[in-house]
Amino acid sequence: MKERVLQNGRLLPALEADLAGRYEVHALWREADPQAFLAVHGGEFAGYIASARLGIDAAMLAALPHLRVASIVGVGLDAVDLAAARERGVAVGYTPQVLNDCVADTAMLLLLDVARRGSEADRFVRRGGWTQTTAFPLSTSVTGKRLGIVGLGRIGRAIAKRCAGFDMEIRYHNRRPVVDVPYGYEASLEELARWADFLVVAAAGGHESRNLVSAAVLNALGPRGFLVNIARGSVVDETALVAALAEGRLGGAGLDVYADEPNVPPALLTLDNTVLLPHMSSATHETRKAMADLALANLDAFFASGAVKVSAL
Repeated sequence: MKERVLQNGRLLPALEADLAGRYEVHALWREADPQAFLAVHGGEFAGYIASARLGIDAAMLAALPHLRVASIVGVGLDAVDLAAARERGVAVGYTPQVLNDCVADTAMLLLLDVARRGSEADRFVRRGGWTQTTAFPLSTSVTGKRLGIVGLGRIGRAIAKRCAGFDMEIRYHNRRPVVDVPYGYEASLEELARWADFLVVAAAGGHESRNLVSAAVLNALGPRGFLVNIARGSVVDETALVAALAEGRLGGAGLDVYADEPNVPPALLTLDNTVLLPHMSSATHETRKAMADLALANLDAFFASGAVKVSAL
C-alpha cells in the first residue's frame, strides 16, 4: 500500500509525476476550502511536501496529527517551524548544497550588474539614449575591491571563491569565526560594512537575523558602497534600504529577495541604482531538477529507513 503524501502548492511537473508514481498524493491547493479538508482528512497523511516559500508551520503540523515526514523543496527554512516539528517527532528534509553554485552565480550577476550599471546601460540603449548623447555615465570597477560577506556558510563560501577570481580582498561576518578559510573575520557587521566596497548578504533568514543589515550598517557602507542580497528579504531593513538609496547614502543595491514577496516597494522600482530580480537565484533547469530529485530522495529515504537523506533538524 502506498504512503499518503499531502502536496501543498505546485511543484515542478516532473517532480509531481514522480511523486504520483511512488505515493498516493493529494494536492491541497485544489481544495476549495483547504482548512475544511484538513479538518476531516488531515489524519490520513504520513508525508508532506512543499516549496520552501510555503514551508510548514505549527498550524499545518497540528492539522496533520499522523504526519511523520515533511520534505521541503529549497534551502530557506524561515517558513518551517522546526521547533514544532522537533517536538512532534516529525522528520524534516530539505535541499541544500545542490543550489549553492546557482545562488553564488546570481550574487556575482547582481554585484557586477549594479557596479558596472549593466541593466541601466541596457535601458539607455533601448530607449535611444546612445544616439542622443555622447556617452553613458561612468560605472564602478569590481576587480581588486573589498568584499564583505554576511554569512560564510556554503553559499557564502561559494561567493567568496568567485570573488577571489576578481582579486577582491575578502572579509566576512558570522556569529562565530569559520575555521580553515583564508578570509578575515570581522566580529562587528557595522565595521565590516565600513571597510567594504561591496557587502553581500548570504545569511540564513529567521527571527535571529531579522533586520540584521540595519540603517547603521547601510550608513557605514556609504554612498560609494553596494549591497547585494541573495539571502532573505527579512535580513535587511527594507525601509532603511529604500531611504538610503533614495537619499544617496548608499551607492546601489542588487536584490533577488524582498521582505514581502512578490511585493517590491514601489520606491525601489523608480531608482536607477538598483538591480531587481524576482527571487530567481536557484531558477535554472539543472538546479531545480537537482532540488526536486533531492526532495523526492528525502521522502524515499524516510519511508525506506526512517530517516531523511538531508535533515533540517
